[in-house]
Amino acid sequence: MKSHQAISVRRALVQDDTHYWVMRRLQETPDISQRQLAKELGISLGSVNYCLQALVDKGWIKMQNFSKSSHKMGYAYLLTPSGITEKAGLTRRFLKRKMEEYELLKTEIESLKAEVPEERRTGL
Repeated sequence: MKSHQAISVRRALVQDDTHYWVMRRLQETPDISQRQLAKELGISLGSVNYCLQALVDKGWIKMQNFSKSSHKMGYAYLLTPSGITEKAGLTRRFLKRKMEEYELLKTEIESLKAEVPEERRTGL
């Protein structure tokens, strides 16, 4: 049961991170294409589409049609006021996790350095 719980927690963290990166990128470039967003974030186009739909359903972003040319339609993805508030919360949680990871890495690096003689560490 604990492993199922751990998997659920991990999925929630991955989802939080994906929402954070998507919302951050949309705030910077509202007219980015889903294909470009997928490429930049290193996730599938389907995952981006699924994420965007979830963010729209939650009311955190809205899609606005705009015409790029007479033959193409495009979208702008705009953060809503509640989306801006949620992004701030996601940012805080993301930063907290990254700072915890950093502290763990620092501890591990110091431990590893203690295992390697000083003269062998010069190339690190």
